[in-house]
Amino acid sequence: MVEDSSPLAPLAVVVLAAGKGTRMKSNLHKVLHPIAGRPMLEHLMASAAELSPQRQVVVAGHGLEQLEKALGDKVTFAVQEPQLGTGHAVQQAQGALDGFDGDILILYGDVPFVRTETMRAMIERLHAKDSPAVVVLGFEPEDPLQYGRVLAHDDGRIAMMVEYKDATEDQRACRLCNSGLMAVKSADLFDLLSRVGNDNAQGEYYLVDIVNVATLEGRTCAVITTDDPDEVGGINSRGELAEAEARWQARRRKAAMADGVTLTAPETVFFAWDTQLGRDVTIEPNVVFGPGVTIADDVTVRAFSHLEGATLESGVEIGPYARLRPGAVLKAGSKVGNFVEIKKAVLGEGAKANHLSYLGDAEIGAGANIGAGTITCNYDGYFKHKTVIGERAFIGSNSALVAPIQIGADAIVAAGSAVTRNVAPGELRLVRGEQLIKPGWADRFHDAMKKKKAEQKK
Repeated sequence: MVEDSSPLAPLAVVVLAAGKGTRMKSNLHKVLHPIAGRPMLEHLMASAAELSPQRQVVVAGHGLEQLEKALGDKVTFAVQEPQLGTGHAVQQAQGALDGFDGDILILYGDVPFVRTETMRAMIERLHAKDSPAVVVLGFEPEDPLQYGRVLAHDDGRIAMMVEYKDATEDQRACRLCNSGLMAVKSADLFDLLSRVGNDNAQGEYYLVDIVNVATLEGRTCAVITTDDPDEVGGINSRGELAEAEARWQARRRKAAMADGVTLTAPETVFFAWDTQLGRDVTIEPNVVFGPGVTIADDVTVRAFSHLEGATLESGVEIGPYARLRPGAVLKAGSKVGNFVEIKKAVLGEGAKANHLSYLGDAEIGAGANIGAGTITCNYDGYFKHKTVIGERAFIGSNSALVAPIQIGADAIVAAGSAVTRNVAPGELRLVRGEQLIKPGWADRFHDAMKKKKAEQKK
Protein backbone atom coordinates (compact mmCIF):
# COMPACT_ATOMS: atom_id res chain seq x y z
CA MET A 1 0.00 0.00 0.00
CA VAL A 2 1.38 3.41 -0.98
CA GLU A 3 1.42 5.99 1.78
CA ASP A 4 -0.56 9.18 1.26
CA SER A 5 2.05 11.93 0.81
CA SER A 6 -0.47 14.78 0.71
CA PRO A 7 -0.34 17.56 3.32
CA LEU A 8 -2.37 17.31 6.53
CA ALA A 9 -4.57 20.24 5.50
CA PRO A 10 -5.07 22.35 2.35
CA LEU A 11 -1.79 24.04 1.53
CA ALA A 12 -0.87 27.42 0.11
CA VAL A 13 2.67 28.42 -0.84
CA VAL A 14 3.91 32.01 -0.63
CA VAL A 15 7.22 32.68 -2.38
CA LEU A 16 9.01 35.96 -1.68
CA ALA A 17 10.73 37.36 -4.76
CA ALA A 18 10.45 41.13 -4.43
CA GLY A 19 14.11 41.94 -3.87
CA LYS A 20 16.05 43.92 -6.45
CA GLY A 21 18.98 41.51 -6.52
CA THR A 22 21.47 44.35 -6.89
CA ARG A 23 24.47 42.12 -6.19
CA MET A 24 23.72 40.12 -9.34
CA LYS A 25 24.31 43.25 -11.44
CA SER A 26 21.90 41.94 -14.05
CA ASN A 27 18.88 43.04 -16.05
CA LEU A 28 17.44 39.57 -15.49
CA HIS A 29 15.47 39.07 -12.28
CA LYS A 30 17.62 37.32 -9.72
CA VAL A 31 15.31 34.33 -9.25
CA LEU A 32 15.21 33.70 -13.01
CA HIS A 33 18.94 33.07 -13.27
CA PRO A 34 19.32 29.42 -14.25
CA ILE A 35 20.93 26.53 -12.45
CA ALA A 36 21.31 23.39 -14.58
CA GLY A 37 19.37 25.13 -17.32
CA ARG A 38 16.33 25.91 -15.16
CA PRO A 39 15.48 29.21 -13.40
CA MET A 40 16.19 28.90 -9.70
CA LEU A 41 12.59 29.89 -8.89
CA GLU A 42 11.26 26.98 -10.95
CA HIS A 43 13.49 24.53 -9.06
CA LEU A 44 11.75 25.68 -5.89
CA MET A 45 8.25 25.69 -7.38
CA ALA A 46 8.74 22.13 -8.67
CA SER A 47 9.61 20.88 -5.17
CA ALA A 48 6.62 22.67 -3.68
CA ALA A 49 4.33 21.30 -6.41
CA GLU A 50 4.88 17.76 -5.11
CA LEU A 51 2.81 18.78 -2.07
CA SER A 52 -0.13 19.71 -4.35
CA PRO A 53 -0.72 23.23 -3.03
CA GLN A 54 -4.17 24.70 -3.68
CA ARG A 55 -2.74 28.19 -4.08
CA GLN A 56 0.66 29.52 -5.07
CA VAL A 57 1.45 33.18 -4.57
CA VAL A 58 4.63 34.92 -5.69
CA VAL A 59 5.29 38.26 -4.04
CA ALA A 60 7.14 40.43 -6.54
CA GLY A 61 8.28 44.01 -6.93
CA HIS A 62 11.20 44.79 -9.18
CA GLY A 63 11.03 42.75 -12.40
CA LEU A 64 7.37 41.79 -12.07
CA GLU A 65 6.92 41.67 -15.85
CA GLN A 66 9.75 39.14 -16.21
CA LEU A 67 8.23 36.90 -13.56
CA GLU A 68 4.80 37.09 -15.15
CA LYS A 69 6.26 36.11 -18.50
CA ALA A 70 8.21 33.20 -16.99
CA LEU A 71 5.44 31.76 -14.80
CA GLY A 72 2.32 32.82 -16.67
CA ASP A 73 -0.89 31.78 -14.98
CA LYS A 74 0.70 28.99 -12.92
CA VAL A 75 0.77 31.30 -9.89
CA THR A 76 -0.97 34.36 -8.49
CA PHE A 77 1.16 37.48 -8.15
CA ALA A 78 1.12 39.98 -5.33
CA VAL A 79 3.12 43.21 -5.50
CA GLN A 80 5.27 44.67 -2.74
CA GLU A 81 6.01 48.30 -3.42
CA PRO A 82 7.85 49.77 -1.62
CA GLN A 83 9.89 46.96 -0.02
CA LEU A 84 9.55 47.36 3.75
CA GLY A 85 10.84 44.00 4.92
CA THR A 86 9.93 40.32 4.80
CA GLY A 87 6.93 40.67 7.10
CA HIS A 88 5.53 43.44 4.92
CA ALA A 89 6.16 41.25 1.84
CA VAL A 90 4.08 38.37 3.20
CA GLN A 91 1.27 40.79 4.10
CA GLN A 92 0.94 41.62 0.40
CA ALA A 93 -0.22 38.03 -0.23
CA GLN A 94 -3.27 38.45 2.01
CA GLY A 95 -5.61 39.38 -0.82
CA ALA A 96 -4.50 36.43 -2.95
CA LEU A 97 -5.19 34.12 0.00
CA ASP A 98 -8.60 35.54 0.81
CA GLY A 99 -10.95 32.71 1.79
CA PHE A 100 -8.16 30.16 2.08
CA ASP A 101 -8.27 27.95 5.18
CA GLY A 102 -5.26 25.72 5.71
CA ASP A 103 -1.50 25.74 6.06
CA ILE A 104 0.76 28.39 4.53
CA LEU A 105 4.35 27.63 3.63
CA ILE A 106 6.58 30.69 3.24
CA LEU A 107 9.54 30.21 0.90
CA TYR A 108 12.15 32.39 -0.82
CA GLY A 109 12.70 32.51 -4.56
CA ASP A 110 16.47 32.77 -4.17
CA VAL A 111 16.62 29.66 -1.95
CA PRO A 112 15.89 27.13 -4.69
CA PHE A 113 16.91 23.73 -3.35
CA VAL A 114 14.64 23.18 -0.37
CA ARG A 115 13.59 19.54 -0.55
CA THR A 116 9.98 18.48 -0.64
CA GLU A 117 10.71 16.25 2.35
CA THR A 118 11.83 19.27 4.35
CA MET A 119 8.71 21.24 3.44
CA ARG A 120 6.57 18.28 4.45
CA ALA A 121 8.41 17.97 7.78
CA MET A 122 7.65 21.63 8.55
CA ILE A 123 3.96 21.10 7.86
CA GLU A 124 3.84 17.92 9.96
CA ARG A 125 5.49 19.76 12.85
CA LEU A 126 2.81 22.45 12.53
CA HIS A 127 0.20 19.74 13.25
CA ALA A 128 2.02 18.17 16.21
CA LYS A 129 0.24 17.76 19.55
CA ASP A 130 1.62 21.00 20.99
CA SER A 131 0.07 22.87 18.01
CA PRO A 132 2.78 25.50 17.40
CA ALA A 133 1.68 28.84 16.02
CA VAL A 134 4.75 29.02 13.77
CA VAL A 135 7.29 26.45 12.61
CA VAL A 136 10.70 27.77 11.55
CA LEU A 137 13.31 25.92 9.51
CA GLY A 138 16.70 26.31 11.15
CA PHE A 139 20.21 25.27 10.11
CA GLU A 140 23.72 25.25 11.53
CA PRO A 141 26.26 26.51 8.98
CA GLU A 142 30.00 26.20 9.45
CA ASP A 143 30.17 29.99 9.70
CA PRO A 144 26.99 31.64 11.07
CA LEU A 145 28.07 34.96 9.54
CA GLN A 146 25.24 37.50 9.78
CA TYR A 147 22.28 35.14 9.78
CA GLY A 148 19.45 35.74 12.22
CA ARG A 149 19.57 33.48 15.26
CA VAL A 150 16.99 31.04 16.63
CA LEU A 151 17.21 30.81 20.41
CA ALA A 152 15.51 27.54 21.23
CA HIS A 153 15.14 24.98 24.02
CA ASP A 154 16.45 21.44 23.61
CA ASP A 155 12.98 20.19 22.62
CA GLY A 156 12.82 22.65 19.70
CA ARG A 157 10.50 25.18 21.32
CA ILE A 158 11.63 28.69 20.41
CA ALA A 159 12.38 31.14 23.18
CA MET A 160 13.19 34.05 20.89
CA MET A 161 14.31 34.96 17.39
CA VAL A 162 16.56 37.86 16.61
CA GLU A 163 18.16 39.37 13.51
CA TYR A 164 21.94 39.56 13.57
CA LYS A 165 22.05 43.36 13.58
CA ASP A 166 19.78 43.47 16.62
CA ALA A 167 21.44 40.59 18.51
CA THR A 168 23.71 40.84 21.52
CA GLU A 169 27.11 39.14 21.51
CA ASP A 170 25.70 36.29 23.64
CA GLN A 171 22.85 35.81 21.18
CA ARG A 172 25.25 35.83 18.24
CA ALA A 173 27.14 32.99 19.91
CA CYS A 174 24.15 30.76 19.18
CA ARG A 175 24.89 28.59 16.11
CA LEU A 176 21.28 27.78 15.19
CA CYS A 177 20.39 30.14 12.36
CA ASN A 178 17.14 31.17 10.76
CA SER A 179 16.66 30.09 7.12
CA GLY A 180 13.67 32.42 6.78
CA LEU A 181 11.35 29.53 5.81
CA MET A 182 8.22 29.14 7.91
CA ALA A 183 5.00 27.18 8.13
CA VAL A 184 1.96 28.92 9.65
CA LYS A 185 -1.75 28.22 9.73
CA SER A 186 -3.81 30.70 7.73
CA ALA A 187 -5.91 31.46 10.81
CA ASP A 188 -2.78 32.80 12.56
CA LEU A 189 -0.53 34.32 9.93
CA PHE A 190 -2.07 37.67 9.09
CA ASP A 191 -3.26 38.30 12.64
CA LEU A 192 0.32 37.88 13.87
CA LEU A 193 1.69 40.03 11.05
CA SER A 194 -0.70 42.86 11.93
CA ARG A 195 1.06 43.18 15.28
CA VAL A 196 4.62 43.27 13.98
CA GLY A 197 6.37 46.64 14.31
CA ASN A 198 9.48 48.09 12.71
CA ASP A 199 11.40 49.29 15.76
CA ASN A 200 14.70 47.70 14.78
CA ALA A 201 18.07 48.53 13.25
CA GLN A 202 16.71 48.32 9.69
CA GLY A 203 13.40 50.05 10.31
CA GLU A 204 11.68 47.12 8.58
CA TYR A 205 8.84 44.71 9.35
CA TYR A 206 10.59 41.43 9.99
CA LEU A 207 8.75 38.18 9.30
CA VAL A 208 10.62 36.52 12.17
CA ASP A 209 8.84 38.82 14.61
CA ILE A 210 5.64 36.81 14.25
CA VAL A 211 7.44 34.21 16.35
CA ASN A 212 8.21 36.72 19.05
CA VAL A 213 4.63 38.06 19.00
CA ALA A 214 3.22 34.55 19.38
CA THR A 215 5.74 33.63 22.09
CA LEU A 216 4.88 36.71 24.15
CA GLU A 217 1.24 35.59 24.03
CA GLY A 218 2.28 32.29 25.58
CA ARG A 219 1.90 30.28 22.41
CA THR A 220 4.39 27.63 21.33
CA CYS A 221 6.60 28.18 18.30
CA ALA A 222 8.96 25.46 17.12
CA VAL A 223 12.06 24.99 15.03
CA ILE A 224 13.09 21.99 12.99
CA THR A 225 16.64 21.76 11.66
CA THR A 226 17.84 20.63 8.26
CA ASP A 227 20.93 18.43 8.28
CA ASP A 228 22.11 20.00 5.00
CA PRO A 229 22.94 23.71 5.25
CA ASP A 230 23.32 23.87 1.46
CA GLU A 231 19.60 23.12 1.18
CA VAL A 232 18.77 26.59 2.50
CA GLY A 233 21.66 28.47 0.94
CA GLY A 234 20.50 31.75 -0.57
CA ILE A 235 21.86 32.98 -3.91
CA ASN A 236 22.59 36.69 -4.11
CA SER A 237 25.54 37.06 -6.47
CA ARG A 238 27.08 35.54 -9.57
CA GLY A 239 29.67 33.87 -7.37
CA GLU A 240 27.01 32.21 -5.21
CA LEU A 241 25.14 31.20 -8.37
CA ALA A 242 28.27 29.44 -9.66
CA GLU A 243 28.76 27.73 -6.31
CA ALA A 244 25.16 26.49 -6.34
CA GLU A 245 25.62 25.18 -9.89
CA ALA A 246 28.78 23.34 -8.84
CA ARG A 247 27.02 21.71 -5.87
CA TRP A 248 24.06 20.66 -8.04
CA GLN A 249 26.32 19.20 -10.73
CA ALA A 250 28.40 17.29 -8.18
CA ARG A 251 25.28 15.63 -6.76
CA ARG A 252 23.94 14.81 -10.23
CA ARG A 253 27.21 13.26 -11.40
CA LYS A 254 27.35 11.10 -8.30
CA ALA A 255 23.75 9.98 -8.83
CA ALA A 256 24.41 9.18 -12.49
CA MET A 257 27.37 6.98 -11.70
CA ALA A 258 25.43 5.23 -8.94
CA ASP A 259 22.74 4.45 -11.53
CA GLY A 260 25.14 2.75 -13.94
CA VAL A 261 26.58 5.60 -16.05
CA THR A 262 30.30 5.78 -16.79
CA LEU A 263 31.75 9.29 -16.57
CA THR A 264 35.40 9.12 -17.54
CA ALA A 265 36.07 12.64 -16.21
CA PRO A 266 33.05 13.47 -14.03
CA GLU A 267 34.07 17.01 -13.18
CA THR A 268 33.97 18.00 -16.88
CA VAL A 269 30.42 16.77 -17.60
CA PHE A 270 27.51 19.16 -17.09
CA PHE A 271 23.92 17.95 -16.87
CA ALA A 272 20.63 19.81 -17.19
CA TRP A 273 17.93 19.57 -14.55
CA ASP A 274 15.91 17.04 -16.60
CA THR A 275 18.65 14.93 -18.24
CA GLN A 276 17.56 11.28 -18.39
CA LEU A 277 20.22 8.58 -18.70
CA GLY A 278 19.92 4.84 -19.22
CA ARG A 279 22.19 2.10 -17.95
CA ASP A 280 25.66 1.41 -19.38
CA VAL A 281 25.84 4.86 -20.91
CA THR A 282 29.38 6.14 -21.35
CA ILE A 283 30.05 9.88 -21.34
CA GLU A 284 33.53 11.06 -22.20
CA PRO A 285 35.12 14.34 -21.02
CA ASN A 286 33.78 17.83 -21.69
CA VAL A 287 30.20 16.97 -22.59
CA VAL A 288 27.41 19.48 -21.93
CA PHE A 289 23.71 18.67 -21.70
CA GLY A 290 21.07 21.33 -22.26
CA PRO A 291 17.46 20.73 -21.22
CA GLY A 292 15.32 18.02 -22.77
CA VAL A 293 17.79 15.17 -23.36
CA THR A 294 16.78 11.52 -23.01
CA ILE A 295 19.36 8.78 -23.49
CA ALA A 296 18.59 5.06 -23.56
CA ASP A 297 20.88 2.16 -22.55
CA ASP A 298 24.28 1.38 -24.10
CA VAL A 299 24.85 4.83 -25.62
CA THR A 300 28.27 6.41 -26.00
CA VAL A 301 28.69 10.18 -25.99
CA ARG A 302 32.22 11.05 -26.97
CA ALA A 303 34.22 14.06 -25.84
CA PHE A 304 33.34 17.71 -26.47
CA SER A 305 29.75 17.06 -27.55
CA HIS A 306 26.76 19.29 -26.81
CA LEU A 307 23.21 17.94 -26.58
CA GLU A 308 19.92 19.76 -26.10
CA GLY A 309 16.34 18.63 -26.71
CA ALA A 310 17.56 15.32 -28.16
CA THR A 311 16.49 11.68 -27.87
CA LEU A 312 19.06 8.90 -28.28
CA GLU A 313 17.86 5.31 -28.49
CA SER A 314 19.89 2.25 -27.44
CA GLY A 315 23.27 1.61 -28.98
CA VAL A 316 23.71 5.11 -30.42
CA GLU A 317 27.18 6.63 -30.64
CA ILE A 318 27.85 10.35 -31.08
CA GLY A 319 30.90 12.55 -31.25
CA PRO A 320 33.48 13.61 -30.55
CA TYR A 321 32.54 17.24 -31.20
CA ALA A 322 28.93 16.48 -32.12
CA ARG A 323 26.10 18.96 -31.64
CA LEU A 324 22.53 17.74 -31.21
CA ARG A 325 19.92 20.50 -31.15
CA PRO A 326 16.22 20.38 -30.20
CA GLY A 327 14.23 17.83 -32.17
CA ALA A 328 17.18 15.55 -32.89
CA VAL A 329 16.11 11.89 -32.65
CA LEU A 330 18.71 9.17 -33.14
CA LYS A 331 17.22 5.72 -33.61
CA ALA A 332 18.82 2.54 -32.30
CA GLY A 333 22.33 1.85 -33.50
CA SER A 334 22.73 5.08 -35.45
CA LYS A 335 25.96 7.03 -35.39
CA VAL A 336 26.87 10.71 -35.51
CA GLY A 337 30.54 11.56 -35.77
CA ASN A 338 32.80 14.54 -35.35
CA PHE A 339 31.62 18.04 -36.24
CA VAL A 340 28.12 16.93 -37.18
CA GLU A 341 25.16 19.13 -36.24
CA ILE A 342 21.62 17.76 -36.17
CA LYS A 343 18.49 19.87 -35.62
CA LYS A 344 14.86 18.72 -35.78
CA ALA A 345 15.87 15.61 -37.66
CA VAL A 346 15.39 11.85 -37.27
CA LEU A 347 18.32 9.56 -38.00
CA GLY A 348 16.97 6.07 -38.67
CA GLU A 349 18.19 2.78 -37.22
CA GLY A 350 21.78 2.10 -38.14
CA ALA A 351 22.09 5.28 -40.20
CA LYS A 352 25.42 7.09 -40.13
CA ALA A 353 26.61 10.67 -40.46
CA ASN A 354 30.25 10.33 -39.54
CA HIS A 355 31.84 13.66 -40.44
CA LEU A 356 31.35 17.38 -40.92
CA SER A 357 27.66 17.56 -41.82
CA TYR A 358 24.56 19.62 -41.06
CA LEU A 359 21.22 17.79 -41.00
CA GLY A 360 18.27 20.05 -40.25
CA ASP A 361 14.54 19.48 -40.71
CA ALA A 362 15.24 16.02 -42.09
CA GLU A 363 14.06 12.44 -41.97
CA ILE A 364 16.81 9.94 -42.72
CA GLY A 365 15.95 6.30 -43.30
CA ALA A 366 17.42 3.23 -41.65
CA GLY A 367 20.87 2.26 -42.88
CA ALA A 368 21.42 5.46 -44.86
CA ASN A 369 24.95 6.83 -45.12
CA ILE A 370 25.55 10.57 -45.07
CA GLY A 371 28.94 11.49 -46.50
CA ALA A 372 31.32 14.07 -45.08
CA GLY A 373 30.37 17.68 -45.78
CA THR A 374 26.72 16.96 -46.61
CA ILE A 375 24.32 19.84 -45.94
CA THR A 376 20.55 19.85 -45.93
CA CYS A 377 19.72 23.33 -47.21
CA ASN A 378 16.54 23.72 -45.16
CA TYR A 379 16.02 27.51 -44.99
CA ASP A 380 15.17 29.81 -47.88
CA GLY A 381 15.37 33.02 -45.86
CA TYR A 382 11.68 32.89 -44.93
CA PHE A 383 10.58 29.29 -44.32
CA LYS A 384 12.08 25.96 -43.25
CA HIS A 385 11.71 22.99 -45.62
CA LYS A 386 12.09 19.26 -45.10
CA THR A 387 14.53 16.75 -46.56
CA VAL A 388 13.52 13.06 -46.68
CA ILE A 389 16.22 10.47 -47.33
CA GLY A 390 15.13 6.89 -47.88
CA GLU A 391 16.44 3.68 -46.37
CA ARG A 392 19.96 2.63 -47.36
CA ALA A 393 20.44 5.74 -49.49
CA PHE A 394 24.04 6.85 -49.99
CA ILE A 395 24.79 10.57 -49.99
CA GLY A 396 28.26 11.29 -51.33
CA SER A 397 30.64 13.70 -49.67
CA ASN A 398 30.21 17.45 -50.00
CA SER A 399 26.66 17.25 -51.31
CA ALA A 400 24.04 19.96 -50.87
CA LEU A 401 20.42 18.77 -50.68
CA VAL A 402 18.17 21.76 -51.37
CA ALA A 403 14.87 21.25 -49.54
CA PRO A 404 12.07 20.49 -49.98
CA ILE A 405 13.42 17.30 -51.48
CA GLN A 406 13.09 13.52 -51.30
CA ILE A 407 15.86 11.00 -51.92
CA GLY A 408 14.46 7.53 -52.53
CA ALA A 409 15.49 4.27 -50.90
CA ASP A 410 18.78 2.78 -52.17
CA ALA A 411 19.46 5.92 -54.22
CA ILE A 412 22.99 7.29 -54.64
CA VAL A 413 23.86 10.96 -54.75
CA ALA A 414 27.33 11.37 -56.19
CA ALA A 415 29.92 13.35 -54.26
CA GLY A 416 29.92 17.09 -54.83
CA SER A 417 26.33 17.23 -56.09
CA ALA A 418 23.92 20.12 -55.51
CA VAL A 419 20.55 18.35 -55.70
CA THR A 420 17.43 20.46 -56.25
CA ARG A 421 14.95 17.83 -57.52
CA ASN A 422 13.68 14.58 -56.04
CA VAL A 423 15.77 11.46 -56.58
CA ALA A 424 13.89 8.25 -57.35
CA PRO A 425 14.54 5.00 -55.45
CA GLY A 426 17.59 3.18 -56.78
CA GLU A 427 18.63 6.13 -58.94
CA LEU A 428 22.06 7.71 -59.26
CA ARG A 429 22.02 11.51 -59.22
CA LEU A 430 25.18 13.25 -60.40
CA VAL A 431 25.13 17.07 -60.49
CA ARG A 432 28.53 18.46 -61.49
CA GLY A 433 29.92 20.82 -64.05
CA GLU A 434 31.75 19.16 -66.99
CA GLN A 435 35.46 18.79 -66.28
CA LEU A 436 37.73 20.71 -68.65
CA ILE A 437 41.14 19.16 -69.37
CA LYS A 438 44.06 21.17 -70.80
CA PRO A 439 47.25 19.08 -70.92
CA GLY A 440 50.43 21.05 -70.11
CA TRP A 441 48.54 24.22 -69.18
CA ALA A 442 49.74 24.21 -65.56
CA ASP A 443 53.37 23.74 -66.57
CA ARG A 444 53.17 26.71 -68.97
CA PHE A 445 51.47 28.82 -66.31
CA HIS A 446 54.17 28.10 -63.73
CA ASP A 447 56.95 28.91 -66.20
CA ALA A 448 55.35 32.24 -67.14
CA MET A 449 54.80 33.27 -63.52
CA LYS A 450 58.34 32.38 -62.49
CA LYS A 451 59.74 34.44 -65.38
CA LYS A 452 57.55 37.42 -64.48
CA LYS A 453 58.62 37.26 -60.82
CA ALA A 454 62.28 37.06 -61.77
CA GLU A 455 61.95 40.13 -63.97
CA GLN A 456 60.40 42.13 -61.11
CA LYS A 457 63.46 41.45 -58.94
CA LYS A 458 65.87 43.01 -61.46
